[in-house]
Amino acid sequence: MLSYRHAFHAGNPADVLKHFVLVELLQYLNQKDKPYWYIDTHAGAGGYALDSGYAAKNAEYAEGIGKLWAAPDLPAALGTYVDVVRAFNDGDALRAYPGSPMIARALLREHDRMKLFELHTTDNKLLNAAFADAGRSVRIEKLDGFSNLRSLLPPPPRRALVLIDPPYEMREDYRYAFETLRDAVTRFSTGTYCLWYPQLQRMESRDLPAKLKRMKIDAWLHVSLTTRTPSPDGFGMHGSGLFIVNPPWTLPATLKATMPWLTKTLAADASAKFELDFKIP
Repeated sequence: MLSYRHAFHAGNPADVLKHFVLVELLQYLNQKDKPYWYIDTHAGAGGYALDSGYAAKNAEYAEGIGKLWAAPDLPAALGTYVDVVRAFNDGDALRAYPGSPMIARALLREHDRMKLFELHTTDNKLLNAAFADAGRSVRIEKLDGFSNLRSLLPPPPRRALVLIDPPYEMREDYRYAFETLRDAVTRFSTGTYCLWYPQLQRMESRDLPAKLKRMKIDAWLHVSLTTRTPSPDGFGMHGSGLFIVNPPWTLPATLKATMPWLTKTLAADASAKFELDFKIP
């Protein structure tokens, strides 16, 4: 089933957390001159209009990037992320939001490469159009990112950031995400991996973080942001989380300093909170 369209949720609080951390990971990799690959298993459409179409229906961005757009007390660590979103817009108004590939494109250097998987027919076409001028630096495949990630590992430069960001519209996605990450780390143990998941009432969502932490890996970081009380009927997302393999040693301090402000700013009610734990030798 391929009915999921991220355009409905573009720029929401989950995107803010995911893309803020993505920027931190990319900037850390950029500190070394050696090239690397950015690999996205579920790349989406590339970019999204916020003032029309799907995103305008629920306007989830108003509770996410919209709250950071003109915040007078924006923490310095969030500055580059917000600047990337601003550069994706014409003028001062917030009308569009970049997906993960476009955020990566803003930070990748000339000698870095991007490998994108997107199976949804419409989003794949939009993604190809968004990168029509990218040349050989970007390769887009209309393939399942779960099963085809292994074909890219280990990458020739022996450096890579892999984003595993499925829609979780099927229960099996939780198992696929876990197994894909486990297999990838076996094939390429020194890569940096970032797995995103939604906070939902369903058992698979609640169990995933603990399952990930039990993996036999030397270095990991888990951060989650809950923005609202779970719905009594069990529907809807009340937060999201990221599990990162081989995180930068600087990331815990950055998150400790920034997550309290982000939690307060994006809170929908008094249940808002964040959690952060990690193992970095």
